[in-house]
Amino acid sequence: MPSYEEVFRNNQEWLSKKKETDPDFFEKLAADQRPEYLYIGCSDSRVTAEEIMGAKPGDVFIHRNIANLVNAIDLNVMAVINYAVRHLDVKHIIVCGHYNCGGVKAAMQPKDLGILNPWLRNIRDVYRLHMDELNAIKDEHERYNRLVELNVQEQCINVIKLASVQQAYIRNKYPIVHGWVFDIKSGKIIDLNLDFKSILKDIQQIYDLTGTITESK
Repeated sequence: MPSYEEVFRNNQEWLSKKKETDPDFFEKLAADQRPEYLYIGCSDSRVTAEEIMGAKPGDVFIHRNIANLVNAIDLNVMAVINYAVRHLDVKHIIVCGHYNCGGVKAAMQPKDLGILNPWLRNIRDVYRLHMDELNAIKDEHERYNRLVELNVQEQCINVIKLASVQQAYIRNKYPIVHGWVFDIKSGKIIDLNLDFKSILKDIQQIYDLTGTITESK
């Protein structure tokens, strides 16, 4: 791990390398951003969006928090999604969890975690929704991994509930919402292959914020 001073030396080396390959790199980077992806991931230091995606600066608009939650009363994530959809015109929204997630593991334990309690309650609610499936998994580690996946699925549903996302999709046929899990041990991205159109159609029976249901077919 670099020392604090080394961080700045590393930055200078990175800057020099970028200018060697493209003298106008930073001028072009400063001009504007037109990312096609919004990535909502976990704050875990081992999971960096651009690196696992092989993306370049400017390719991905990123929001990260503990356990990659999309909570309707969290103004931070709500503002990020609204800006990405209505102003950046992103084509894809990715919710990416990861195995061995500390936030998900903490939510599985009956402990008082102070200020984290209301945040982790969102994951405990996911457990409650899928309790029968999860309790049927005897191996604790496998149950933990499955909760990671189900948490991603429920956060994707929370994204699809939003008016900005529904209205943009009716108008443009995008953004598409995807659920991923990053396997830290193998380095692989696992696509949960959520059926976005089917989920949108189902939840609009209750969460229709577009004024019409039929157009989502």
